[in-house]
Amino acid sequence: MVDGFHRQSALASLGLYARPRPDQKAGVRMGERPFHTMIGLRGDPDDAAFLNATKKAMGLPLPLTANTTTGKGRITALWMGPDEWLIAAVADGGGKIIFSLEKSLADLLAAVFDVSDSRTIIELSGKHARHVLMKGCAIDFHPRAFGPGQCVQSTLALAHVLIHQTAQNKRTRAPTYNIYVHRSFAEYLWTWLEDAAGEYGVEITVA
Repeated sequence: MVDGFHRQSALASLGLYARPRPDQKAGVRMGERPFHTMIGLRGDPDDAAFLNATKKAMGLPLPLTANTTTGKGRITALWMGPDEWLIAAVADGGGKIIFSLEKSLADLLAAVFDVSDSRTIIELSGKHARHVLMKGCAIDFHPRAFGPGQCVQSTLALAHVLIHQTAQNKRTRAPTYNIYVHRSFAEYLWTWLEDAAGEYGVEITVA
């Protein structure tokens, strides 16, 4: 008899769920945010019909400015290029979004494709999260140059990533980042990040 399908996250072999422990002194917090629905979307940003159809399907407009995002509830649209976006949503609602986009864009020149299993998300936060990224990435992450709602594609420790700053603590200005990384590089990047953050103290978190 064939065993039932057991879905595993990209970092399952690291046993992260067995490692969390509160650490108020940690300067960096790390956790995997697996099983998000991720949708690749291509279309003409100058086509009003395309923009209206995607807004109707998702309930939020696409970001049209380079390296920005839009979000509503548990759905985020990230700018990937002049005619390309990545839509990220929690797994339980992602299927409906794909169906809605395909239906709304059926008569338009556009492409919708499910890329959910190609990446995982590593969440990095804390007062020293910015310093950790700066060890392996040439992007300027200073608050005056990169803040909440912005995203960028780059290399981090030689791994291709999409980095999205999701929040910033109003009191401490500590940032929170979602790092989208391909599954084949996920373990390597996690290990690198944990090592790079070691001097600041690391707390492992789970969703």
